[in-house]
Amino acid sequence: MTLFDIALKNIRRNFKSYSLYIGTTIFSIVIYFTFVTLKYSEDISALSETSKQISGIMSASAFVLMIFVAIFIAYSNSFFMKKRKKEVALYSLLGVRKRSIGFMLFCENMVIGLFSLVVGVGLGFLLSRVLLTILMKLMGLDIAIGFTFSMDAVMNTSIVFFLIFLITSLQGYRVIYQFKLIDLFHAEKKGEELPKARMITAILGVVTLAGAYWLALQDLMTSQIWRMLGLSMPIVIIVLTVIGSALLFHSVLVYVLSVLKKNSFWAWKGLNLMTASQLLYRIRGNAKTLTIIAIMSATTMTAGGAVFGMYYNVEKSIQTYAPHTFMWEGSPKEIEPDLIEYAETIKSKELRIAHDLYEMEYAVINQSTFNRLANQLEWSDITTIQDGEVLMLDVFYDERWSQKEESIGIEGNEFVVAELYDQAVFNAFTVGASTIVVTDDFYNEITAEEKTYQAVQVKDYKNQLALSEELAASTENFTSATQDYKSAIEASGSLLFVGSFLGLVFLVATGSIIFFKMMTEAEEDKAKYTVLHKIGVSRLEMKRTVRHQVGMVFTAPLVLALIHAGVALTAFSNLLAMNLLVPIAIWMLAYTMIYALYYVITVRSFYKTCYVR
Repeated sequence: MTLFDIALKNIRRNFKSYSLYIGTTIFSIVIYFTFVTLKYSEDISALSETSKQISGIMSASAFVLMIFVAIFIAYSNSFFMKKRKKEVALYSLLGVRKRSIGFMLFCENMVIGLFSLVVGVGLGFLLSRVLLTILMKLMGLDIAIGFTFSMDAVMNTSIVFFLIFLITSLQGYRVIYQFKLIDLFHAEKKGEELPKARMITAILGVVTLAGAYWLALQDLMTSQIWRMLGLSMPIVIIVLTVIGSALLFHSVLVYVLSVLKKNSFWAWKGLNLMTASQLLYRIRGNAKTLTIIAIMSATTMTAGGAVFGMYYNVEKSIQTYAPHTFMWEGSPKEIEPDLIEYAETIKSKELRIAHDLYEMEYAVINQSTFNRLANQLEWSDITTIQDGEVLMLDVFYDERWSQKEESIGIEGNEFVVAELYDQAVFNAFTVGASTIVVTDDFYNEITAEEKTYQAVQVKDYKNQLALSEELAASTENFTSATQDYKSAIEASGSLLFVGSFLGLVFLVATGSIIFFKMMTEAEEDKAKYTVLHKIGVSRLEMKRTVRHQVGMVFTAPLVLALIHAGVALTAFSNLLAMNLLVPIAIWMLAYTMIYALYYVITVRSFYKTCYVR
């Protein structure tokens, strides 16, 4: 039997242990292959400007995915190497040369990698149509995607992942040369020192995180500390968050478990003492992994939640700046009557008004026009002005940095600003973002040139692109909510596609890392659970202990990641002055549910490994 035959036999014997690792790798290859396929898709290339946008996003995303998958595979490979160090030591003890053992490990990793690559590319080809169809739907594009086999995408994917598997296989080859025989036999027992609970370090961890959260929630426009630190502020926040998370797992978790161990009421209930002791002994080894997982999960949830929030609010954002479907300067145009919900002809005068330090251009309309437009837009609060008063409308007004005018001078007359609206009755980029409403009588006295605009609202405005293009070709100073929606949904849809699938890959990878970690510990705990069974501990109690032990490792980074992401997304919402509560809640719930599925799988596998028949 050759070394290659032994390698194949080892793979078959350990296939169950490798299955989640192989599954995650295949899934990563499928996503990478799909992203690369988009670059070479003829259907996408036919979309001109959109194709460039998608190609750029997918190229950047594929690069990020490639780096992440390389790190994940290397990290996972190190777990499997640790698990098999005793097996490697036995080969060495039996007289097998190091070079031969290294070659066997190299062959095992390469076979697994090539198997994953072949299956991944095959599934990628079959699923690429489904994934590309999802992308088209998210972008609001009505394009039929056919099966396309891109040899360029296959070559790109094969080269990238072959190099990744080659490097990790060489890593396995080098293991036999890095350790002495005695180290390989006792590899599982290293790092089992009992860490001490340090109150000062625990407090420092909490304070560091609190400081990071406080900085993140400071208003970007008004905060003095943002002005002091400038562009370095995000780096400071990230560094504090990482340090705080590491201290939390190294010290705060140790401190909490130590306190629980000393609590006789809790500790002597069931196998709680054993659970706490197991976690304490391994917390030093787990702390680094938990910190990485918490930061990765927080980053995934923050990026995904922000993109999903923007996608979720696309229509609301468009309606804010373009309340009418179409608006243009000039005379009315012929539009099919059945499509029109309302059509208004608007008279407006433009004035440049000097303020203390600057001069601004305003569109001026009378009270009657304002009332008519506000009623069409279903405004609930319409203020009626008297002589000497005006209304101001500024869609870009933000009380954090915008100056609120108490009065304004128009052609030598001073008027009190009775009400300031941060809404628009015009499409902002046709007439202007700033509008002044005056009384009908005073409007007639203004000597500025009067312009005529048309505002039209049509049914099913999202699907009126042909009408929008027709009007754009025959009008001046034209704005279209239809075109704005199409552009926004294409941009945010492509980002949501990338964010969702990259986030899913990251989630699957982090869940797999915890699974590998817990399975390694399950092998080490086999003997302990055998002893517990022999002294009469029930299977129900052992299952409860497993659930608690695995639950702590899963819950701690998840809860911390949810808090990190919640703070980051709150800061993002405040910056954009946008309510993202619903999309953020949906995104976090979806993430938590998939994470919980990994918890269930890990608990079942852990118990089956330690199960005593």
